[in-house]
Parts: sequence; C-alpha cells; structure tokens
Amino acid sequence: YNPFRIKERKFMHKNLVIVESPAKAKTIEKFLGKDFHVMSSYGHIRDLKKKDFGIDIENGFTPVYEVPDDKKKVVSELKSAAKKAEIVWLASDEDREGEAIAWHLYKVLDLDEEKTRRIVFHEITKSAILKAIENPRPIDINLVDAQQARRVLDRIVGFELSPVLWRKIKPALSAGRVQSVAVRLIVEREREIRDFESVAAYRIIAVFTKEEDGHTYELKAEYNKRLKSKEEALDLLNKLKSSSFNVADVTMRPTKKTPAAPFTTSTLQQEASRKLGFSVGQTMMVAQRLYESGKITYMRTDSVNLSGLAINAAKTEIESHYGDNYVKIRKYATKSKGAQEAHEAIRPTFMNAHEVSGTAQEKKLYNLIWKRAVASQMADAQLERTTVNISPSEAEGRFTASGEVIKFDGFLRVYLEGTDDEDTEIESTGLLPPIKEGETLTMQETTATERYTLKPPRYTEASLVRKLEELGIGRPSTYAPTISTIQNRGYVEKGNVEGVERAYNVITLSNNKIKDATKKEIAGADKNKLIPTDTGIVVNDFLVEYFSSVLDYNFTAKVEKNFDKVAEGETEWKKLIEEFYNVFHPKVEEIINMKTEHRAGERILGTDPKTGRQLSVKIGRYGPLAQIGEKDDEEKPLFSALRKNQSIETITFEEAMKLF
Repeated sequence: YNPFRIKERKFMHKNLVIVESPAKAKTIEKFLGKDFHVMSSYGHIRDLKKKDFGIDIENGFTPVYEVPDDKKKVVSELKSAAKKAEIVWLASDEDREGEAIAWHLYKVLDLDEEKTRRIVFHEITKSAILKAIENPRPIDINLVDAQQARRVLDRIVGFELSPVLWRKIKPALSAGRVQSVAVRLIVEREREIRDFESVAAYRIIAVFTKEEDGHTYELKAEYNKRLKSKEEALDLLNKLKSSSFNVADVTMRPTKKTPAAPFTTSTLQQEASRKLGFSVGQTMMVAQRLYESGKITYMRTDSVNLSGLAINAAKTEIESHYGDNYVKIRKYATKSKGAQEAHEAIRPTFMNAHEVSGTAQEKKLYNLIWKRAVASQMADAQLERTTVNISPSEAEGRFTASGEVIKFDGFLRVYLEGTDDEDTEIESTGLLPPIKEGETLTMQETTATERYTLKPPRYTEASLVRKLEELGIGRPSTYAPTISTIQNRGYVEKGNVEGVERAYNVITLSNNKIKDATKKEIAGADKNKLIPTDTGIVVNDFLVEYFSSVLDYNFTAKVEKNFDKVAEGETEWKKLIEEFYNVFHPKVEEIINMKTEHRAGERILGTDPKTGRQLSVKIGRYGPLAQIGEKDDEEKPLFSALRKNQSIETITFEEAMKLF
C-alpha cells in the first residue's frame, strides 16, 4: 500500500476540463465520469498590465498582458494538470468574455493545439455537456478580438482621462467610457427634475348610483377634461347641481393581452427589481448561482429565443397543469441592436421543475424565471372592456367609467409583467354594474381635486439599464458592473430624496352643497433612486464640455456596433482603436495643458461682508466645500464642508455663509 502512488494516479486523468468557477466545476464533474478532471480558473487569469498603460502603441496597439500575483498559484496548478492530461477542454462561458478567457488559458498554459478543444453550452445539464464534448470547435478569434477591443479602448479612455480629472478637478478621480455616459444620463435627469415646473389642473371624479330590484349599484366615473383653474372647477360643479345624468352609450369590446417574451439579462434585471426589490448586481449574483448549479440557462444574453426542446417541454407542462386550451406556441425574435450570438433566452433548464432548492433569493428568482418562460408559451388572455359614457344635462363634456372582465385568463393564470409607471392612478376598475343606454343615474358626490403634473422620475438601477439598452450602449455583461462602478466611484448614490410639503385644493359637491378644503401632501419624495453627487455632476459637466464626443450617446452606441463587427469578423480591431486614439489623444494633450481661471465646477457666490474676501463653493480633496478667500491671499482661506443635503449647484450665498 503506497498512498502517494494513489494520489498521483488521481491526477493522471486523460481529460482536463477548465471552467471559470468552482461551483460550475462541481456541477460538471458530476456528469463526466472518472476519465475527466474538472478545474476552475476563477475567472480571467491575466489582464492588461496594471502598473503602466498596458498597451504598446508603437506596435499597433498590442495589449501587454500579465498574470496578476493572486492568479499565479492557480496558473501553476492548471499548468501542471494540463501537462499530464491527454486532452484539455476549455469550457468557459459562451460569450466574448468566455471566449477571451479560453484564449488566455490557451496562451498562458502554453497548450498544444492538437490536444486542446474549445467547448460551449448554455445550460449545465448532462445532455448539454455531453453534446458539447461531441462537438468541440476551435477558439473563435473574432470573439476574442471583440473582447480585446473593448478592454483596450476602455483602458485608453480611463488611463488618459483620469489624469486630466486629477489636475482639473481633484486627485483620485477616474473616468470610464460606458460609466461616464451612465452618469451623464443621471445628471441630465436630475436637471430635468430641478427645472421642471409643475402645472396644476383639476381632476373631476363623480360617484353615481342606480337602484334596481332592491339593489343599489355604485359607479365611479371621471370627467373627460382636466380643468385648468379653480373658477372652471367651481363653474362645472355649480352646473352639475342642477343636472340630470343620462347614460349616453355603453360599449363592450373584446380585447386581449399577450404574454411578454422570455427573459433577457436586461428584462430579468428590471423585473427582479420591480417584483423582488433586487438590485441589478444582486440579480446577477443569484442568477449566476442558479446557472452554475444547472438550474437555469446562461444568464448573460440579449436573445428572447427559446430552443425547440424548451418550447416542447413548456407545452407539456402547460397541457398537464392547465389544459390544451392554455397552450400557444410562440417564437420570439430579438429586437435589440447587435444582439449577441445565437444564444437562448434565460429559462429553467428543466421546465418540469416548478421550484428549486437553494437560498430564499434563489427560489424567488427561479420562480420568476419559470413563470415568465412558461407564460411565454401560453394563450392570450381574453378580456371584455366595457366603457360607459354619462352625459350631464346642464354641462358640456361627459363622465366615463370603464371596467374590464377576464373572459379567459390564458397566460395570466401564471404571470403578469410589472410596470415602472409612476402614475398609479388606475383608470380601469373590475366588473361594472348592469347598465343600459338611456338610463338615468343619480349623482351622489363629485370631487374636483387639484393635481400637479409629475416630474420625470429619477432612474432606478433597473430603469437605467433599460435606458442604456434602448440607446444601444453596453451589452448584457456590462450593465451590472457599470452600475456598481458609478456608485463605487462616488459619482452616483442610491438614496432617498425627502419631499416638500405642498397644499392642494379639494372641492366637493354633495347633497347640493359645495365644500372647499385645502389639504396637504408631500411632493417630490423619492425612494431608492440614483442621484448624482456633486463630484459626479462636476466631472460630468467637465467631460461634456471638453470631451463631448466620448460622452455622445450615438458615439458610444456606434462603438458597440463596431465591436459587434469585430466579433463577426468584418472589421480589424486594431484599426478601430487607432482611429479613435488619433482623434482622442491630441484632445487630451490640449485639455491637460489648458490654463483655466477657476477649478472645474467652482461657483463664486459673492463677497463675505466681514472680511471683503470672495465666497465660493467647489469640489475639494474630500468632497464639496465652501471657501472664503483665495489661495493667493495673504491670509489663508477658510473652508467648510457642505452639509449632506446641500449641493454646490444650488446652494445660496446665505446658506453658504451660515456654514461659517
């Protein structure tokens, strides 16, 4: 008995499979049997050199890679295992990032082309893994180049812009290509909110009743115009006092609702935010765990396509649980610009698994994915929408009530997509009472409520992802990192905004008497939204002023399209980088050497009456501050940090003086 011999034999596997994560390795090893040993590279094993630029400009923008210290041990373990194996299978994810990981492994481990195989699968099931092993392919160098192009371009932007920000605003700032555009969206939205002027109008709602067979039926209806002033509202209520109310018409029309497509990365992030309150990063973390344990398909995708196998499995589930009339096979096509590769939507690997084991978060997210995928293959919901128009005899206009009845629930039996609509005053009620044209109704009460137009909503993490996707900026793999980066850099905060108390008017007509009351509400409060910090605003304004092309939405979307062209082998990536650099670099040189009178973002508010010195606000080393005096004065300037709810954009002279 020689224990060392056994240990050595254990590592003499014919096949070495390398994946990115230990969780994935564990799941795959179960399927492959004793001839296969599965190891993890723990993500990327090398990256652009950290210490300097990491790009050799003289030699056609060649990336200079290094294996970071924390990866050296993993690399040497993988190297020795690869030497002993007859065949090495590179099984990283099936997107550009995964392809690049496979290529870096091939290069760093010095693998022999003859004994290396690249395999991909978008679900971790026994059949998918075995099928992948039967169908290996070479490394797709176009996909690798698309990833290299993104990495190099982002390094150029970050490396060249950051020193400009250090000199012109404050030390330790940094800029990124997609991140800066995301910050710009948030800053622009904040200014829209600040400059928005709410307009008031009166919304009129009446309650009518009808007696029939000893029953009293009630009906709520809304006047079909918003009235601009209190005078108009009072005038209408006075006319209604002496009016009779007739049902002018009743229309019933069948309508249908259609299910949403199965999830892409972006729609999953939005829906998990609406329905489960997950942040974008949290959704991706939980989805990754579900994927690696073989429960769902790959979670980075912008495809809404389902495989034939998945559609048939969904059909079987729907038939056995709900009946044949609930099935409707649908093929969804991906609309988004430059959708990546022939991926599948995010779906359960096994449709017959309605629930999974795991943490509470995993169960909830899985449940959402299962419902969405199954509902996508279900019949439309059939509804009947009834609209009743009621005419007052003494006034123009009409009151309208509408109700919806579900005749056949279809996919609604399983799932209904959430919305981001901030204005939740819902128009439609359920079933309306039995009402016929020509009937007379009794008005019980009419209320005219002063309502203000709503400011544009601030972005949530998920609605920002939707906006980036609409603009064609970023890809499934970049949304979550972009959103965490802008928060980590202190350019954007996720927080609450306290509202302001506002009075509004309510006029009620009841029992032929008009009552006029003033009520109070809190307006403009916001919870868990993305708010730019002063630093974020100043950095954004500086970049928009001097580097408008880099922050241009169309430019950023065009860059993504160019990466797609590289991935498809239509464009040479180094040429793209060179074109960009030749325009960008001279601009950086020009701005860094430009003399400016004030620091970027500095606002001069006036003169301190006591000392006669200048009072200004700006971004200091530790954040926004107010300052009395200038650095060239004989006497040292006085400083005071701004309070939490103050901003250098909006602070007044009086508020700044109070800080001292």
